[in-house]
Amino acid sequence: MILYVNGDSHTAAAECVNNHAFAEDDPQYWMLGRAPHPDNLEHGWAKLLSNRLHTGMICDAESASSNERIIRTTKQWMKKFKHELYRTFVVIQWSTWEREEWLIDDTYYQINASGTDDVPKSHIDQYKEYVANIDWTEKTQEAHAKIYAFHLDLKRKNIKHIFFNGNNNFSKIKKKRNWGTNYIDPYGESTFHNIVGSKCETVSPTSWHYGKDGHRVWAQFITKYIVDNKLI
Repeated sequence: MILYVNGDSHTAAAECVNNHAFAEDDPQYWMLGRAPHPDNLEHGWAKLLSNRLHTGMICDAESASSNERIIRTTKQWMKKFKHELYRTFVVIQWSTWEREEWLIDDTYYQINASGTDDVPKSHIDQYKEYVANIDWTEKTQEAHAKIYAFHLDLKRKNIKHIFFNGNNNFSKIKKKRNWGTNYIDPYGESTFHNIVGSKCETVSPTSWHYGKDGHRVWAQFITKYIVDNKLI
């Protein structure tokens, strides 16, 4: 079986054992670009889960990733390796609802509402407008609809999968969907941050990321969920 994982910095295990979010932050791994730092990924929840399930692991996670990127890259992988889907278990950690992916001059940019993203000069005004006019209700509803459509697509293809929330949840969504066991508490408080944060401290007071102890907590939590619900 192949464990395919995607998500943002929580799945990339940013700052897990060092202070890097991207491989390129470390001169030793600059050629890997925005991929997870190998030393962090080795101790992240995804690697721990693959060890527990005795599977190989493919990780397409990227720190600061938008959900648009997560869906796009997951679909790309599925298209490229369609002959492997019958033995693939997909686990997706969703990022915050406001993030977007912008394609500018053949380069994808991950955009959030912090006001600190680097974008080409040609899009600075557009970025300022995006930050100033964020409608959280609209972005939450949009994310809910896109993720549900992706869930249905995976079901049609008979691809085993689990979704879970990183920091945000869908508690404010009025029209709730039946996800079965494919989504861990989509409308509740069982996010990665809440579950891990109830037992562990972040790596620093100014960080949203967790160290090895936090990733062990989530690996244990999600393994139990998989076993209890007989998902593999």
